[in-house]
Amino acid sequence: MEDMSLLAVLGLGLALGIKHALEPDHVIAVSTSAAKSRKVIQSAMTGIYWGIGHTLTMFIFGMAVILMQEQIPETWAQSLEALVGVMLIIVGATTFLSYKKSSLKQEGRSYKTSVFMGIVHGLAGSAALVLLTLSSVESAAEGAAFIFIFGAGTIIGMLLFTTVIGLPFVLTTKKWTMNKGLTQAAGVISAVYGVYYLSSIYLG
Repeated sequence: MEDMSLLAVLGLGLALGIKHALEPDHVIAVSTSAAKSRKVIQSAMTGIYWGIGHTLTMFIFGMAVILMQEQIPETWAQSLEALVGVMLIIVGATTFLSYKKSSLKQEGRSYKTSVFMGIVHGLAGSAALVLLTLSSVESAAEGAAFIFIFGAGTIIGMLLFTTVIGLPFVLTTKKWTMNKGLTQAAGVISAVYGVYYLSSIYLG
């Protein structure tokens, strides 16, 4: 029964991870990176790299807190959440301002930004994940498994999302005006949501 119970908890972790990946601040941020994709595989890899950065950060940070049996101070958690808002504004503004027609012809690309966004989101989500993990498992080993499965869920969820959201950008690669409009719209949405995100943290 205990094994079945643990499997149920891990299954829940996977489902929650997929759901977690599709939170607004995640999909809006990653959309700015997916907007630079010229092929569907590039868009899909954007989600995978985000998920890797997100999962590694949550695993390392979350396990450290669990093993030390400490709680993340509320002021720390709030500051990490605020960092997400700042990031959304920066990547949004950068996406809007740095669009170049020549970029449509580029085949190679870097996924450093995707990894960075995953790391920031991972740090911001660690406080809530630790509380969820502690309420769901009975040992550090089970906690590690839960976080790992949760992370796998976020990778799956974001992979599916970026594959779909990348299609409009890929299909308009040869239509510069339309591609520019879509890309800059993604940038504006990210920046505006970043401002809203920050205001919701500090102004309630």
